Amino acid sequence: MRSWSAPDVPALPGDGVPLTLHDTAADRVLPVDTGMVTDAGEVGVYVCGITPYDSTHLGHAATYVAFDLVVRQLLDNGHGVHYVQNITDVDDPLFERADRDGVDWRELGTGQIDLFRSDMEALSVLPPRDYVGAMESVDEVVRMVERLLAVGAAYRLDDEFPDVYVDHTFTAQFGYESRYDAETMSRFFAEGGGDPERPGKRHPMDALVWRAHREGEPAWESPFGPGRPGWHVECSAIATNRLGATFAVQGGGSDLRFPHHEFSAAHAEAAHGVDRMAGHYVHAGMIGLDGTKMSKSLGNLVFVSRLTADGHDPAAVRLGLYEDHYRSDRDWSAEVLERAEQRLERWRRAVAAAGQRPASEVDGLVREVRGALADDLDTPAALALIDAWSRDVTDVTAAADVTAADGPDSPETPDDSAGDRVRTLCASLLGVAL
Repeated sequence: MRSWSAPDVPALPGDGVPLTLHDTAADRVLPVDTGMVTDAGEVGVYVCGITPYDSTHLGHAATYVAFDLVVRQLLDNGHGVHYVQNITDVDDPLFERADRDGVDWRELGTGQIDLFRSDMEALSVLPPRDYVGAMESVDEVVRMVERLLAVGAAYRLDDEFPDVYVDHTFTAQFGYESRYDAETMSRFFAEGGGDPERPGKRHPMDALVWRAHREGEPAWESPFGPGRPGWHVECSAIATNRLGATFAVQGGGSDLRFPHHEFSAAHAEAAHGVDRMAGHYVHAGMIGLDGTKMSKSLGNLVFVSRLTADGHDPAAVRLGLYEDHYRSDRDWSAEVLERAEQRLERWRRAVAAAGQRPASEVDGLVREVRGALADDLDTPAALALIDAWSRDVTDVTAAADVTAADGPDSPETPDDSAGDRVRTLCASLLGVAL
């Protein structure tokens, strides 16, 4: 599937700072293992994509902007990055929304995918090298399901609909990614699309990997009968076929911690005989609106396309999302956007006046911002650093204007490249155009 156009990422002089990220499995911040590379020697990053039944809202944007920062930090450290993202373009929520709206599910999906691409371009999000739809990966899923059956991890139900399930106890480490107890996993499994009441399963929490054909649903041929992929195995197949059985970072929103990421890892580990699919499991927090969790069911979504259509600068949207840490559940409001727009304007004024600042101060700012972002993407700290620098520039500029009015004393020799360096810093590491 076609990705979207890549923004310009200017090279930032100096040395990057090795990236650390919070790993959900360990529940602590750890260095990213950049030695977990693909056959081509690149750091593998897999981020779960959207199910295209609604427009890109700020919850989506927060997740993909966060992992855009991850890729930017790795690039700044000189690593090649193989970034992969899926798109679940065949699934029950898509069918349900299409049926509700009286449209073909393929037409609905195509329109929403196009809108997602345009939103990502507007937000200057780096595109994945591989942007893979569920429909185009069916053959890969079939091969993984065959492998799971061959090693004894999967089994078929012998009834009217011979679906294929994976025995979640096959991998002894199951549960390590989310760290939830059995009761919590059982509850989230039921809430997250699982079918614990399905008769014939070996265990209520075994997950579907191949759904046998039902009338009115799309189907593909397979050695175990016509049907379509389960959700979790889709990501397992897409990720491991491009990045290898193990890779550096698996990412998504915190709502994917369980069951999706737990089962995606378990399926890959069972199929490939490895203990751990990803070196880091990284999760972005949820976005609320005016104190209430943002969700489709509540109808309180803020859409990126509507913000930009109303004339709001996408760079300000990014800055608004950076105001709090990516792992925190945080709120969006008109006040957040207003603060972000004011911050963007201050930065742009400071950059325009930065020719009066010595290069050494800008170099120090670059080092400090690199350090903040390398520390588990600490965007609040990075914003504070650039805020402080901007205030200093404004104060010195005002003082210089007063001095010039009072007499002929010459200020310190200006560094005409200072503003360009800060522009490069923000464009390269933050994806913000000044």
